[in-house]
Amino acid sequence: MIDELERKIIRAMNQNARKSFREIAKEVGTSATAVINKVKKLENLGVIKGYIPVVSGEHFGFELTAIIALRISKGRLLETQQKISEDRRVAAVYDITGEWDSLIIGAFKGRNDLNDFIKVVLALPFVDRTVTHIVLNVVKDEKRVPV
Repeated sequence: MIDELERKIIRAMNQNARKSFREIAKEVGTSATAVINKVKKLENLGVIKGYIPVVSGEHFGFELTAIIALRISKGRLLETQQKISEDRRVAAVYDITGEWDSLIIGAFKGRNDLNDFIKVVLALPFVDRTVTHIVLNVVKDEKRVPV
C-alpha cells in the first residue's frame, strides 16, 4: 500500500526525475534521508522499475507509429506475444479482450520498415490475421502513472 509521502515523491519525480533527493525533500516537506529511503524501498519492491530519458522517436528516424491488432490461434498467445516483443521496434504488447487477441504498438522508420515488420509477424506460425492502424497525430502519449 502506497502512503501519501510515497505518492508525493513519485509526483515530484514524475515532473522531473533528475531532481536531487534534496530538492524533492524540500518540495514534499521531508528530509533527504526520508526521500532516499522511500525511493530505495520503491525500487526494491519493483514499483520504480528504472529511469530512462523520454526521447523523440522522430529524432532517431522513427517516422511512423502503428497500432497492430492480432488474432492468434491454437492457444499460443503468450508464446507468440513474447516472440513479437523481442523486436526492437515494438514498444508495447498488450493481451486484450474483444474481437482481437493482442495489440502491438510499434515505431517504424517508414512504410517499408512497417511492411517488413508486418510480414515477419504474419509469418509466425500462430498469427492468423493482423489489422494495422497508422497513427496520424499524437494528441497525448503519457508515460507517467497518474499518482
